[in-house]
Amino acid sequence: MRWLTSLFDKTGALGVLTATMGCASCFPALGSFGAAIGLGFLHQYEGLFLNTLLPIFAVIALAANVISFFIHKVWYRGLAGIAGPIMVLLTMFPLWAYDWSTYLLYAGIALMLSVSIWDVISPAHKVCSSCDVPSQQV
Repeated sequence: MRWLTSLFDKTGALGVLTATMGCASCFPALGSFGAAIGLGFLHQYEGLFLNTLLPIFAVIALAANVISFFIHKVWYRGLAGIAGPIMVLLTMFPLWAYDWSTYLLYAGIALMLSVSIWDVISPAHKVCSSCDVPSQQV
């Protein structure tokens, strides 16, 4: 189950990043980076990326992080993993009309990417009292 949640977490984070790189008019910094690495042809799909794929990948990442939190019970990892997709979803739906919402979206995407990298470098381990191995059995 752990590999499945890790796979969905990475898929969600990379999907959100790719969707934002394809929308150069909405996210100029990520759009220019996307064009620099050869994703400039995606500009014709900006509406699809922004309105459909971005929320779908954010929901995938949110679901993976919620499931991972219930499996591992590490509250700070769960909070960091859930905060990014929630920031993206809040920006996409109720807060889009505000000028500062773009910064919230960038912060959410950066947090999602950071948590994905953190999960690769240092995977989560279950925290519970019954998981400790007595020193005599080691």
